[in-house]
Amino acid sequence: MPAEFNAFDRLAMARALELAERGLATTHPNPRVGCVLARDGRIVGEGWHERAGEAHAEVMALSAAGAAAQGASAYVTLEPCSHFGRTPPCADALIQARIARVVFAIEDPNPRVSGAGALRLRQAGIEVESGLLARGAEELNVGYLSRMRRGRPWVRIKLAMSLDGRTALANGISRWITGEPARADVQLWRARSSAMLTGIGTVLADDPRLDVRSGAVQHQPLRVVLDSRLRTPPTARILAKPGEALLFSAIDEPVRRSALEQRGAVVERLAGSRADLGQVLARLAELETNEVMVEAGPTLAGAFLQAGLADELLLYIAPVLLGPQARALVQLPELADLAQGRRFSLMDMCALGADLRLRLRPA
Repeated sequence: MPAEFNAFDRLAMARALELAERGLATTHPNPRVGCVLARDGRIVGEGWHERAGEAHAEVMALSAAGAAAQGASAYVTLEPCSHFGRTPPCADALIQARIARVVFAIEDPNPRVSGAGALRLRQAGIEVESGLLARGAEELNVGYLSRMRRGRPWVRIKLAMSLDGRTALANGISRWITGEPARADVQLWRARSSAMLTGIGTVLADDPRLDVRSGAVQHQPLRVVLDSRLRTPPTARILAKPGEALLFSAIDEPVRRSALEQRGAVVERLAGSRADLGQVLARLAELETNEVMVEAGPTLAGAFLQAGLADELLLYIAPVLLGPQARALVQLPELADLAQGRRFSLMDMCALGADLRLRLRPA
């Protein structure tokens, strides 16, 4: 039977989710995890995982609680780990602290954990329950869960358009359709991403940096360029430090490759005459990439949509009309019937200054 949770259980797990969110831009490639310890309806310790290689949420909470941890309930947003990685198993730490009960939101699909943490706790005589506020925990770790379950990162496509669905004037000028609040919001989504991805067309036309430029930057996402013919100029700003750049090419041109590698870029050759998006995402998963944010032109954005590889759209809408000659949002095949149109579910929307942001997922 499903576990029954009371109001305090829900309050404690909600707090654990708040704590986990503090690691939104720092835990890569690890999941974002929070932990609350409570006894007799009172929180006695709490913690969250901040970055890979440092203490996990459970260990931080145990340290904060001290002797009060004995006999307490632990509320964790993800199943406690049971394996040795960069740090010892959290399940063992909970057992050694003589925790009485562990409630976790979702099971960890990592093959090295996946039920083993819960089993170890039960074998030690600890009461274990799961499924509390699971949806919130899933949302917090969509990229990590995607990598573990599907073998590819979560793909989020950022788009900005006018009221009539245009992204730039016919001559390519697009700065700036949206205002400063919307552009600042984009920086927050970049900060939580493991990688930024674009195409060679955008690199040649706009020379973007695709880095995080807001606040105290803890982590620069990997910058990925799909460049089938290796046309990225060695002077491109996307190759500049800090951060790392990875180029996927369909050819091996030693002179061009050497020039790019001298700038610190990594060049990988893919099979085929063009970069296969599924192959690219599989390789990024191997590199422990959780969330990929695509900032590209209409051709590449359309390719992700057509291949069914777009998990989420971040659509910024500016209150301006650009006219029918301006450039379209995405390139997709012509439809013969409205029923063939790609439909999306609205996850949330918010006003950012004069602009509107929609967060959408395929219906």
